[in-house]
Amino acid sequence: MRIENKKLEDKYYQALIARDASFLGSFYVGVKTTSIFCIATCRARKPKRENVEFFDSLKSAMDNGYRPCKVCRPTENAHQAPEEINRAIDEVRANPKQKVGDARLRQMGIAPEKIRRWFNKHYGMTFQAFQRMYRINNAMIELKQGKSATDSAFDSGYDSLSGFGYTFKKYTGTSPSELQSAPLLIDRFTTPLGPMFACASDQGLCLLEFVDRRMLETEFEDLQRRLKTCIMAGENEFIRQAKQQIAEYFAGERLEFDIPLHTPGTEFQNRVWQALKQIDYGDTASYMQQAVKLGNPKAVRAVASANGMNRLAIIIPCHRVIGKDGKLVGYAGGLERKRWLLEHEAKVANKPLALKA
Repeated sequence: MRIENKKLEDKYYQALIARDASFLGSFYVGVKTTSIFCIATCRARKPKRENVEFFDSLKSAMDNGYRPCKVCRPTENAHQAPEEINRAIDEVRANPKQKVGDARLRQMGIAPEKIRRWFNKHYGMTFQAFQRMYRINNAMIELKQGKSATDSAFDSGYDSLSGFGYTFKKYTGTSPSELQSAPLLIDRFTTPLGPMFACASDQGLCLLEFVDRRMLETEFEDLQRRLKTCIMAGENEFIRQAKQQIAEYFAGERLEFDIPLHTPGTEFQNRVWQALKQIDYGDTASYMQQAVKLGNPKAVRAVASANGMNRLAIIIPCHRVIGKDGKLVGYAGGLERKRWLLEHEAKVANKPLALKA
């Protein structure tokens, strides 16, 4: 939302003038004369105080009609993990069976306090919890491959089988001996329109959403309920594939996706999602047209509802569905993101795009 506290606005303006990196992600500044928005460290010429307004999220700035600055690229850089954070994450991924403690972080030249603050703010968990999830995920892979719980426990750095069993059940909801299905893995990455979560099962990608999407927690709960498993921090081949292909999409180098998808839902929902994938890159369709395509012109509301339940933003392109009058409607990631995606595709495909305000 727009920040109305004058003292806070003055504080943020001084941070903008000073290019204070400690304010990254704390505010977004909209420049009224150019209709762009920036982050605190932007190197562009500083606007006058009377020509700016401040927002608490990039989504709020975009919803108020501002476009991302091409100099500071706020949607990418405001939530981009700092270099030392990436190094700490890489250390965990490279050594999933070893605990990366404060001593090891300091040895790497990384302040543990900074790691803790960043993880709490951007992952909603501690760095220790993030590590435990990686260790448990590694253990689950070994168990499914036939390794004994005892061997996996001690190889993963646990001092006792009971401690391993307690932690395993805490994160997976089951004991090692009762293991039936692997957890859903989730990882966070940045894009030109803001950070996204990618979540995958061992069958395919099952969720790709902007982290500020409305009702995201409900999607997580629904996935876990339908697949009878839990979500844990981690990465697999489908998540890595999604990151690569989404980067190619934003670069204008990819028009179609070929990632294996896992889309638990009703038969009707899956028919609607399949119909969405048939809307060509650079084109749009109305809810009515989609309903007709599905053989029931009266099912417009049902089609719109199923569109809203799509968990795979961009890849299953619900952003290509607009109102029959040409207006932008119904996008949980925000209408300005929807406009950006449509304009991006139209430009790459060299197709005309007529949208009403």
